[in-house]
Amino acid sequence: MIEFTSRARFIKICGITSVNDALVVRDSGADALGVNFATSKRHVEVDVARDVVGATVGTLHVGVFKDNDTGFVLEMVDEGGVEIAQIHGPLDMDLLEQLRARGRGIIKALSIGAPEFFTFDETLVDAVMIDGLEPGSGLEHSWDEMRSRHFKVPVIVAGGLTSENIDGVISLVRPWGVDVATGVESSPGRKDAARVTTFVQVAAVSLGRGGST
Repeated sequence: MIEFTSRARFIKICGITSVNDALVVRDSGADALGVNFATSKRHVEVDVARDVVGATVGTLHVGVFKDNDTGFVLEMVDEGGVEIAQIHGPLDMDLLEQLRARGRGIIKALSIGAPEFFTFDETLVDAVMIDGLEPGSGLEHSWDEMRSRHFKVPVIVAGGLTSENIDGVISLVRPWGVDVATGVESSPGRKDAARVTTFVQVAAVSLGRGGST
């Protein structure tokens, strides 16, 4: 069972597409890495994801899913080494129950500005990831809606984050965790080791000072 609330903070580097980048993330001190099974410029095939997971024992592995069928998600959980499922789009209740039965963590991605942001029942999942309307774009977005939306589970922030702006976002939103992809890349799907390390260092300090649990 993944105990989210037992962790003081959560730093995830998403969009890992190679073992080399996975090792960079592991060595940076990040808590988790994400492998994207959704249609995306950072999409990975199953064999690559398994290699990434196998090379980074001790780091949490988050599978990013959107429009993947239940059988595929469960295969990645059962055989692919994915400990946490990050769901974009509608959350199927059958999938939810099966993930719960397996003791896996569940993160629901919500986009600020979308109707679901205000209507989703966050108590169904372990954490919510708050992003803009274009996840994975690297674009910054407004956090104004967070002033009127209070979540009962840990909040992870995403969307246009970099080592330069992460302190300000954390001070404003006071999240439990952060999630970055584009902001630590040299090109889509290729991580820059120096940017990863700097981001993790800055985020860790900022979460320890201004983040919430």
